Amino acid sequence: MARLYFIAGEASGDLHGSNLIAELFKKGIEWRVASGEAVDDTAQPLATRHTQLVIRAWGGDRMAAAGAEVVKHYRELAFMGFTQVVMNLRTILRNIRLCKEDIAAFKPDALVLIDYPGFNLRIADWARTQGIQVFYYISPQLWAWKENRIAVVKRAVDRMFCILPFEKDWYAQRGVDVDFVGHPLLDELAKHADPAEKNTRDAVAILPGSRTQEITRMLPVMLDAAKHFPTERFVVAAAPSVPEAFYRQLIGDAHVELVAGRTYDLLREAKAAIVTSGTATLETALFGVPEVVCYSGSSINVWLARRLVKVRFISLVNLIMDREAVKELVQQDMNADTVRNELDRLLNDRPYRERMIDDLRLLREKLGGSGASARTAELLWKSLKRRA
Repeated sequence: MARLYFIAGEASGDLHGSNLIAELFKKGIEWRVASGEAVDDTAQPLATRHTQLVIRAWGGDRMAAAGAEVVKHYRELAFMGFTQVVMNLRTILRNIRLCKEDIAAFKPDALVLIDYPGFNLRIADWARTQGIQVFYYISPQLWAWKENRIAVVKRAVDRMFCILPFEKDWYAQRGVDVDFVGHPLLDELAKHADPAEKNTRDAVAILPGSRTQEITRMLPVMLDAAKHFPTERFVVAAAPSVPEAFYRQLIGDAHVELVAGRTYDLLREAKAAIVTSGTATLETALFGVPEVVCYSGSSINVWLARRLVKVRFISLVNLIMDREAVKELVQQDMNADTVRNELDRLLNDRPYRERMIDDLRLLREKLGGSGASARTAELLWKSLKRRA
């Protein structure tokens, strides 16, 4: 029997963790069949059929649905920015202590850490002292800032599974065992119809972020820009972890729709998007939707970030392309006028729009095809069996 402990601290980690967990159960059954073992092939959920794999996790509803026993929800872990971390330091330290205690009691064969570096690297370092094997899925963005954390990765992480093409060389050059497995967003998109099959794109998507702090800061500016396009259909995508009432209060009497839990459906019908910097910028791009990327943080957070962050761009789209494929509006450059002007270009400047759509096609090619979850599950099982 293999015992795995997963830790994901955000909604995206919960999503990608759930897909990996599902593939681990599938892969485990395939390995058992290949070895000649009789396996129940009834139509039961994989997790209940797979008696040789137990997964305990800090994560969310998706990971629980995939078969993990979730003992701490990511909603209790998400603190954004330098100031939020400082203000909640006591809670964060208590969570780290509780997590260590739970891992020690569970006695896993391995940890599977998903992004969330401030927390997960502390756990990885401790796990190494306990003799627990550590896998890291979805690399911390050490190439952007806090490169000194590479020392923790080298001593504490047995294998890094990275999802961006340039990360493999970056880690390999620093002596880390690493595999490029592809981007798990492509797994998720593969479950949806090809965006090219959508004949009618009549919405302008507004993706204001996934945390209350950033939504409070970003959404009013986005709505202010939207009011200058009275004939367009604007739709706000609500994050699953944020109550609808919170959005309603910010939206007020603005003429926009609100959808919850249907972001990908929205992107399939979107002809343009206003997006807060984060994973959503890449999701939007992979659906082929021209977008403007926005970010505005507190003065102290931005002051610190500009001194610590070493990359030219804030969006994953531009980082992967290594040039400005989509417009980024940051801090003082992000206001209702600049957002309105860029949105006007996305909607009405045909050459500009078509160039961006071509770039988004190239981006998808750079990331390869779907299968990141299955490839990672295969590599995990091989490592577990070697150690058994």
